[in-house]
Amino acid sequence: MKPLVALTISAVAATVGALFAQAPAPLRTGAGVQAAQDAREPEVLAKCKTPPAAQGRGVPGGRGNQAPNPTPREYSVKAIAGVIAAGAQWKTIWEEPGNNADGLAATKDGGILIAQNDKSDVVKLDKNGKASVAYSDTNTGGALSYNSKGQLFIAERALNPTIWELEPTRRMLANKYQDDPLDCIGGVLNDIVADSKGGVYFTMNGLGYADPKGVITRYGKDLRTNGIILSRDEKTLWVTNQGTLAALDVQPDGSLTNQREFVKLEGGGGDGSTIDAEGRLYVTGGAGVNVIAPDGKYLGAIPTPHNVISLAFSGDNRRTLYAVSVYNNEAGRQVQIIAIPMIAKGFMR
Repeated sequence: MKPLVALTISAVAATVGALFAQAPAPLRTGAGVQAAQDAREPEVLAKCKTPPAAQGRGVPGGRGNQAPNPTPREYSVKAIAGVIAAGAQWKTIWEEPGNNADGLAATKDGGILIAQNDKSDVVKLDKNGKASVAYSDTNTGGALSYNSKGQLFIAERALNPTIWELEPTRRMLANKYQDDPLDCIGGVLNDIVADSKGGVYFTMNGLGYADPKGVITRYGKDLRTNGIILSRDEKTLWVTNQGTLAALDVQPDGSLTNQREFVKLEGGGGDGSTIDAEGRLYVTGGAGVNVIAPDGKYLGAIPTPHNVISLAFSGDNRRTLYAVSVYNNEAGRQVQIIAIPMIAKGFMR
């Protein structure tokens, strides 16, 4: 009987352990809490005229796409002609615990802006790595984008997600779709890219566009989106889609047509994106930073010591590539800003 008793005890222990392991974390509410983790969200969703389509409601920033790696990987950067020299090294310039960095945006003085989701702050790192708070009270602001006219927009991820303009005027651009709050779209208001018209393309359970008057239209077919970027002439929009990059044509009124697969990403995944002065695309994913020619040719990958989720060119003459790097250790989730010298020059709208 001993083996049976041991088996029974073991089975009970395993069952109890599994129950504890699967128990959800206590839900919270307020600034710094994304809508999907907010205790009040079920009340909001119950009132949706059009309930959200079923999709994962995880936290953006790579958690669902890549397992954060606690120990830095060994890596060796290979030359990519016109892009990066062989042997280039990433350098850590800033670090904080938590989900405290996403949606990088470059500033004209060579710095970068970081959306601090948990703290509801926007931090500026100057080109020397000195940090200061540029904006506060962003209500779980999680992604940033400038347009060519100097307008700065932010995606606020708290309950009742909202796209706000921060510069030059702080005002709400959009928070409803067909008279429902954005919560009813489902998913997380994740990444954004602003156009010169004053509108904003965004990823949230698919692909959407908030026009300059704040009217939202949704686009795309069978898209599971994350990172998003516009071409230099704003005639093409690219968005990540389950290990690939999809392309869509931008019409004069900002609408989107002709969805097609543009390129497969090495190592799968796909998150934050940026573009250089020659029109090459840079997309984070399982391989590190994927580099793609304007015609869709895959040029190679820049490996990273940890998984990366967001990108921006800045620094002197925009020849430094900055990335948000994430990993888990005994203390929990850690977020870094890392940087690497480039041959390529970034494009700034």
